[in-house]
Amino acid sequence: MEKKQSFFSALKDDVVRGLSPGRLRNKPRSRSESPARMTSFLRRKKPSGGSSMIERSGSLRPVMEGPDPDEAEIGASKRAGAGIGKWVKDQLTRTPSMASTDGYNRRSDMRLLLGVMGAPLAPVHVSAADPLPHICIKNTPIETSSAQYILQQYTAASGGINLQNSVKNAYAMGKLKMLASEFESATRVVKNRNSASAAESGGFVLWQMNPDMWYVELSVGGSKVHAGCNGKLVWRHTPWLGAHSAKGPPRPLRRALQGLDPRTTAAVFADAKCIGEKRINGEECFILKLCADPQTLKSRSEGPAEIIRHVLFGYFSQRTGLLVHMEDSHLTRIQTSGGDAVYWETTINSFLDDYRPVEGIMIAHSGRSVVTLFRFGETAMSHTKTRMEEAWTIEEVAFNIPGLSMDCFIPPADLRSGSIGETCELHQEGGAKGPIVIAAHSAKVAAL
Repeated sequence: MEKKQSFFSALKDDVVRGLSPGRLRNKPRSRSESPARMTSFLRRKKPSGGSSMIERSGSLRPVMEGPDPDEAEIGASKRAGAGIGKWVKDQLTRTPSMASTDGYNRRSDMRLLLGVMGAPLAPVHVSAADPLPHICIKNTPIETSSAQYILQQYTAASGGINLQNSVKNAYAMGKLKMLASEFESATRVVKNRNSASAAESGGFVLWQMNPDMWYVELSVGGSKVHAGCNGKLVWRHTPWLGAHSAKGPPRPLRRALQGLDPRTTAAVFADAKCIGEKRINGEECFILKLCADPQTLKSRSEGPAEIIRHVLFGYFSQRTGLLVHMEDSHLTRIQTSGGDAVYWETTINSFLDDYRPVEGIMIAHSGRSVVTLFRFGETAMSHTKTRMEEAWTIEEVAFNIPGLSMDCFIPPADLRSGSIGETCELHQEGGAKGPIVIAAHSAKVAAL
């Protein structure tokens, strides 16, 4: 009995000492602050006797290590450590699913939203240094030459190739709202009735620098996701998985393609084909289709998880030449040992609005995304579908920022190689689970 009491005493002491909300609030301001406060750090001078504010140490600490922020407020209003004790009790007694069959759990929703919509990547590897292909009519399929012409028009409408090539680095800050709006299984449909109050608000900060380096911080509802690329390696840090690298070649951040980086967007669609026309929100658009090659898909697969396809569609306005809609879909097959294969299909539809020039380059200052996660396979009536939504606005954009260096894109020191078998956890959980429980784990597919 004494050993059991000493174990819980030591555990509580460790938690209070390392994860106290008061300790987090008293920490000096750093890169882990809210994105709204980060807009001023680029203008600060280098403090004497220390490193620049723009540099960061190799290790990143997750924000949601301790209690839920709502519990922290309750604990602060009552006796010291009350929130900590409740959190420790919850961690020792809760089920691994963190989801309730009666409805969506807030923490599970955040894990699902940030895992899928936090920092998705483009399907192919591109380099900003690669020039766009010249339009070639001779011995070129009409679908390819048409796509090249559309990209030339898009580049011109976005500000021109010379102006875009003059950009060495870029910074953007925005606000966003995320919501898990609907869940559907073979037997029931759960909808979020009060979407206004259920939506989680937050923001993000994005840095980019040539060649092919980027770093993003996204904070929503008290949880935070970091992701970055140093030109050779893509990594991501989440509160529930820590820091880990992504398999396959380095790829651009999809969030940057949503109207923030015209040059990289044109490079991504350089090998696309024009497959037709379609009206999007009253705009007649050309449709460009890009498919990831089998070698890239194979390099991104891991263990029992195999990525079968990843397709990207771009809808370019015939009137303005700008990208107004983007859709990508990838299908993952997970073969369980001694069981049927399970398939996960993730589809992201993004609409881009409010294009305005920033230093001569056209930037989309608002937009929204609708994400659908569809799980099927095992049996005919075991499918599940989850719908999530995101709306964002861009607050600040700047180019060629002095002081931005390669040190800002260094991966964390505690980085683990590979995606640590995230998709493997999907079938290792096993057992009888309700549809809501399955949805809570579907975010693990996104890291691929």
